[in-house]
Amino acid sequence: MATITTIETHASSRARIDPLLLVYLALGIAFGVVLTKSEVISWFRIQEMFRFQAFRMYGIIGTAVVTAAISVALIKKFHLSAISGEEISIPPKELGHGVRYAVGGLIFGLGWALTGACPGPLFALVGNGVSVMLVSIASALFGTWIYGWLRPKLPR
Repeated sequence: MATITTIETHASSRARIDPLLLVYLALGIAFGVVLTKSEVISWFRIQEMFRFQAFRMYGIIGTAVVTAAISVALIKKFHLSAISGEEISIPPKELGHGVRYAVGGLIFGLGWALTGACPGPLFALVGNGVSVMLVSIASALFGTWIYGWLRPKLPR
């Protein structure tokens, strides 16, 4: 009898999907469409950017930076809260000596150059049928795990 109750409990808990997850899924799909239509996922556009042959990617990245800066300023000014109700807290950045930024930027740039894709559009590339990018996603996740493991030992 306990087994049947457990199975019924698990079955009913799986049947309920948080509606907010569907909103996140829809936003993710919309973001993927925007990345695809703006050609941000095109290795050709990325190559153009690194060769300083076109402004397109710099304009897109610049727009993202300005949007993020305005968003952070508004969050700080109005003490906005997350959906869960808790206030969003953005701690001050520790600058250190810059070694971590140089090494991190080098690793990030090397990965970008080797794959021809920034980490942002990796999922959009997979959604567009470039299944080889699953290797890049797995590598990015592994690299993130390695960083978390090594972080206490890294220079500031």
